[in-house]
Amino acid sequence: MTILSILLLLGGFVLLVAGGEALVRGAGSLGRTAGLSSLVVGLTIVSFATSSPELAVSTGAALSGSPGLAVGNVVGSNIANILFVLGLTAIFGALAVRLQLIRADIPVMIGFSVLLLVLALDGGFSTGDGVLLLVLLVAYLVALLLYARRQQVHGAAPQVDVAAEDGEDDDGGPGELVRALRATTLRSVLTDLVLVAVGVALLVGGARMLVSGATDIAEAFGVSELIIGLTVVAIGTSLPELATSIIAALRGDREMAVGNLVGSNIFNIGAVIGVTAVIAPQGIAIDPAAIHFDLPVMLATALVLLPLAFTGQSIGRWEGALLVALYASYVAYLVMAAAHHAALGPFSVAMMWFVLPMTALWIIALVGYEVGLRHGRRQRLSG
Repeated sequence: MTILSILLLLGGFVLLVAGGEALVRGAGSLGRTAGLSSLVVGLTIVSFATSSPELAVSTGAALSGSPGLAVGNVVGSNIANILFVLGLTAIFGALAVRLQLIRADIPVMIGFSVLLLVLALDGGFSTGDGVLLLVLLVAYLVALLLYARRQQVHGAAPQVDVAAEDGEDDDGGPGELVRALRATTLRSVLTDLVLVAVGVALLVGGARMLVSGATDIAEAFGVSELIIGLTVVAIGTSLPELATSIIAALRGDREMAVGNLVGSNIFNIGAVIGVTAVIAPQGIAIDPAAIHFDLPVMLATALVLLPLAFTGQSIGRWEGALLVALYASYVAYLVMAAAHHAALGPFSVAMMWFVLPMTALWIIALVGYEVGLRHGRRQRLSG
């Protein structure tokens, strides 16, 4: 490992964050111009924009002969999105969850996670697997947009305040420049397209630097590319989701914050793995460790989101703290396993036989309590 490797890694992170920010602003504004609701913008435009780093890193890694980094990045990013990003965002303020997410979008995310695990059981993702994932993603998007249009026709799709999202104010400064650039619809669209183009360019450059630096560091420390992808690169490429979700939550747009992360996870599986499998010369070979541990963990994190979102149709601060604690435990396990640390055995026993069962029982009890409350309300209304 050299100083150049560290500079490449840090420089890649910086470019990814800057590119993701530019892409989010441009793509989000374009979606609002099209009249999409806040939730749909979060599930589509914003989530796909913030997932662009994962797409750039994974495709670049596959083409450069590092499939372990490509798969590890996507799986690690999906785990980080739910446990770390969603948890940290919820700590800043409870996140609202609309019924559409509980009934449709979160189950779709779980379905994609199950499918990815099943496709991986033969040891890799073929071109056919990639095509299947892309087709299912397109079908989901078509259904989502048709539903959004029906809601808009019936007047049930609230619109996002573009001025508030872009930080416009009456005190001059950046707000004056934004108003000047978006004085007309045409100028607004052109500004958004420029932001998208700049964002994509920064993301591609940052992805190449990140893959190069992460690979060098993995070789220097003797750590597998899978572990690097699951931790360092996964968190780095999740920074756009983290920034976007926290900003949305602080501005009170909590539906977009949750929609961004759910949509990002769907896009990561459907588009990132799908495209990478299609363009990789020999498909994508999967490390057995990912099949036996990391993919099941990704599925478990997707499953745990459904009951948390169901209870009170929100994700509270304590639930966010629980998710962050689980992510910290997951990263600690990866680090100890990679280093063959003596504490790995006791740590694994404690997690497997105490922490995880107690967490599961706690979530089951909360769901039962919520079901009882809703049943009681229905009885009072019918009486």
